[in-house]
Amino acid sequence: MTEAYDLVVVGAGPAGLAGAGAAGQLGLRVALLDMAERIGGQFYRQPAAALGATRPQALHHDWDAFVALRGRLAAGRVEHLGRHHVWAVERDGDGGGPGERPGDRRGDGEWVVHAVVGEDAGEGGEGGGEGRRAVRVRARAVLLATGAYERQLPFPGWTLPGVVGAGGAQAMLKGGLVLPGKRVVVAGSGPLLLAVASSLASAGVEVPAVIEASGYLGYARHPRALAANPRKLAEGLTHGAALLRHRIPLRTRSAVTEAYGSERVEAVTVSRLDARWRPVPGSGRRIACDALAVGHGLVPGIELATTLGCATRSTADNTLALRLSSTQETSVRGIWAAGEVGGVAGAQLACAEGELAALAIAARLAKPGPYAGPDPRQRPGPNPGRPARVRQLLSRRARLRAFAEAMAAAHAPGPGWTDWLSDDTEVCRCEEVAAGRIRAAVTDEGARDARTVKLFTRAGMGWCQGRMCGAAVSCLAGDGQPPAQRRPLAVPVTLGALAAEGPGCGQEPSRSQT
Repeated sequence: MTEAYDLVVVGAGPAGLAGAGAAGQLGLRVALLDMAERIGGQFYRQPAAALGATRPQALHHDWDAFVALRGRLAAGRVEHLGRHHVWAVERDGDGGGPGERPGDRRGDGEWVVHAVVGEDAGEGGEGGGEGRRAVRVRARAVLLATGAYERQLPFPGWTLPGVVGAGGAQAMLKGGLVLPGKRVVVAGSGPLLLAVASSLASAGVEVPAVIEASGYLGYARHPRALAANPRKLAEGLTHGAALLRHRIPLRTRSAVTEAYGSERVEAVTVSRLDARWRPVPGSGRRIACDALAVGHGLVPGIELATTLGCATRSTADNTLALRLSSTQETSVRGIWAAGEVGGVAGAQLACAEGELAALAIAARLAKPGPYAGPDPRQRPGPNPGRPARVRQLLSRRARLRAFAEAMAAAHAPGPGWTDWLSDDTEVCRCEEVAAGRIRAAVTDEGARDARTVKLFTRAGMGWCQGRMCGAAVSCLAGDGQPPAQRRPLAVPVTLGALAAEGPGCGQEPSRSQT
């Protein structure tokens, strides 16, 4: 058990950095936990120090914003704890476990954040393995800034070597200075595709085409959101100019419906789509390539929050995000959230929400009550909320959130995409469950939702716990979106790490620990 903090921030991406930095400058003692060794999250991912990259900023746009976040972090009372894989959060000594919404019952108190530490804390190692130890961090408040992961819609051949996520291709370049191939088709849906294509092309990759399943005319239905966010339009024009400069064609209302190859992908079939995302018969065209970067938007990473019982909402692109108050607090008192967990919207909004949450947390903790820091005289001042700054952040959040909703609506997957799947197309890669087996569970065995399909077929029971196949299984089952998961382990944890944690710290174990 580590010493106590005022605030634990889970996630060191833009939202987490903004929240931790602002809270630290307001006098709170902050622990910033992240699974990566270096701060930045996926958006500001940087090459490992051993690679000797001299200009990591060349791989990013808006690098100055990251420099400012990093400087603010150093100026406050923030301790960065890297390689911490958080698997659960619970109220300290509440006599219950995750999912009982203790904040509604107990009021203010302390939280315990459970994590395992290591390069890859989910893999092997007896007793957690050397360098994979279990830790618990206590704090009076928790800010969840756990980001998002890619949504994958399967198609025949998507398991071939050389087929990677669109964001994964960008991560390979930013974090490892490696490329997925020499000739890479970029496909899927969402504005991330343009950024990925321009980054790969700038690194010397030949990109024969960008394949967008939606169109861009959907943005025209939201003129106010567009007019209020000129910077977003400028970003789109910058990426569009990069495509023109590298002579990369952009094909809208199209999708990769099959990939071919023996030892790795060698070509893909691109088909035109109708308004419901069904392939138009006879429209297929083959494009040769040695890699495919594909992704259909992002899914908020809300597993920690839903296990605590935090309320969710449906987004315009059929994902689940957290329902948050005007100050970024979840439905569970003492748990705040910022960034993509409240709906995918980008780094600018994540930073605004992180700072807004920090101001609210500092105001809450400034009130009389137990203090987790070493010296009560260091308690935040009487008015850390700074009303003028709060009003500014609320205005910025409303403006950027409106654009995010327009973006989600424009790129929402159509229901007809499942027509891409043949019965032998593998949907759940972990458990090797094909589309035909899932369809049989629905038509022959009476499954009507993703949970029942999971019980009948094991789809979603593997290592990724449905992160890769959840959207596809839900669509095939008729759900439309994956259900909110409420499981005691948010990430894979070894039995050795759990055993090593024990009751510990001279405290009586709670029921959840026994």
